[in-house]
Amino acid sequence: MIDPPTPRLATKSGSPSEVLCAFLRLGCTSFGGPIAHLGYFHTEFVERRKWCDEETFAELVALAQSMPGPASSQTGFALGLLRAGWLGGIAAWLGFTMPSALLMLAFASGHRFLTGRAGIGVVHGLQLVAVAVVAQAILSMRKSLAPDAPRMGLALLAAAIVFLAPPAMGTVLAIVLGALLGWLLMRSGHTPPVRQLHFGLPRRAGVLAAATFLALLLGLRIAAALTGSQLLAVVSAFYRTGALVFGGGHVVLPLLESAVVSPGWVDQQSFLSGYGAVQAVPGPLFTFAAYLGAEIRPTTNPVVYSALALLAIFLPGLLIIVAVVPFWSKLRQRPGVQSVLRGVNAAVVGVLIAAFIRPVCSSALHSAFDVAVAATAFALLVRWKLPPWIIVVAVASVSAIASVV
Repeated sequence: MIDPPTPRLATKSGSPSEVLCAFLRLGCTSFGGPIAHLGYFHTEFVERRKWCDEETFAELVALAQSMPGPASSQTGFALGLLRAGWLGGIAAWLGFTMPSALLMLAFASGHRFLTGRAGIGVVHGLQLVAVAVVAQAILSMRKSLAPDAPRMGLALLAAAIVFLAPPAMGTVLAIVLGALLGWLLMRSGHTPPVRQLHFGLPRRAGVLAAATFLALLLGLRIAAALTGSQLLAVVSAFYRTGALVFGGGHVVLPLLESAVVSPGWVDQQSFLSGYGAVQAVPGPLFTFAAYLGAEIRPTTNPVVYSALALLAIFLPGLLIIVAVVPFWSKLRQRPGVQSVLRGVNAAVVGVLIAAFIRPVCSSALHSAFDVAVAATAFALLVRWKLPPWIIVVAVASVSAIASVV
C-alpha cells in the first residue's frame, strides 16, 4: 500500500510587501503585551488570512517560548519566513517593531503622551482588550490542540507549573513536561502525514545563524573589553540581554535594569519613566531598548545608540529562529516527534491559560465594571466577529471616559 502524499499548506506563497502591510497594521494596534500579541496573531493569520493552521501556529509558539528572546516577535518572524521567505521574515519584524520603536524614541526625545486621568484610563482600556483577545485565542486553540480529556488535563498541569515554577523557567518547564508526556502517553498506531512547512531557508543558513549567534555573544564582549568603546559595550550588553532571557516580555526588565542602570548609563528615574511609557504603546515590549539606547549618557548620537540597542536586543532571538527552522520541517514528520508535538501543543494551551490568569487578568480586572467591559469585548470578538482594532478603539475610549466622570 502506498502512503498518501504529505499535504502542503493550503495557502500559496505571499510577498514581502503583503507581510509588511499585515504586520505593520498589527504593530500599530496590538496592545496588551506578548501573550495578547499571540492572540492577535492567531486571529489574523490562522482565522482570517489562513496563512497556517492551528497545529503549525502552536508549534511556532512552542518553539519561540522554548528559546531565549521575545516570543511574540520570534513567532511573527517565523510566520513571515513561512509566508515569504527571508524577506518575509524581515518584513514581519520591521512591520511589527517599528511603530512602537519610533514612539519610544520620540518619548526619549522629550515628547509626553498619555498623561493625566484620561491617559491612565486609555492604558487600562488596552489591558481590558488584552483580556478579551487572549480569552478568544485560548478558546479557539483549546478546541483543536486540547480537544480530549488527557490533553486538557495536560494543559491544566502545564498551567499549574507556570504558576509554581520561577518566572524565568516556568514556561520552558511546562513545555518540556508536555513534550515528555506526549512522547510517553500520546503515541498513535496510525500517524497521519503532516503538512510540509516551507520556510525558504537552506540548512547551511541554520548552521551559519547558530555560529553567528555564538560568535557575537562572545566576540562583542571581548571586543568591548579590549577597545574600551562605550558603543561596543552598549551593543554587547543589549545583545547579551536578548540572548539570555527566557520568556520575553516583562522578564527582560530586570536584566535591562542591570545592563544600563548599574553601569550608570541610564539613571533609575529615566528607566522607570520609559518602563511606564512602553506599557502604553503597541507592539513588542523589547522596543524599550530603543528608548534606553537614546537615554544612554554620555553620547552625542542618541538616534544611533537607539537603533543599535534595538537591533542588538532582537538579533539573538531572530538568529535562533533561523538556526532552528531549516531543520524543523523534516524533523516534525517523524512519528515520535508528532507524539511529542501533541503534548507540546496541549502544554501551549496551558501556558496561555496561566498567562491569562496572571498577569493579563490580575493586572487588568479590578472591579465589576472592568469585568463587564472585558466580557463585552470578548462577546464582540467571538460572537459578532468585530475586527480587533475596532475593539481597541472602543474599549480604550470607554475606559478613558469612565476615568474622568
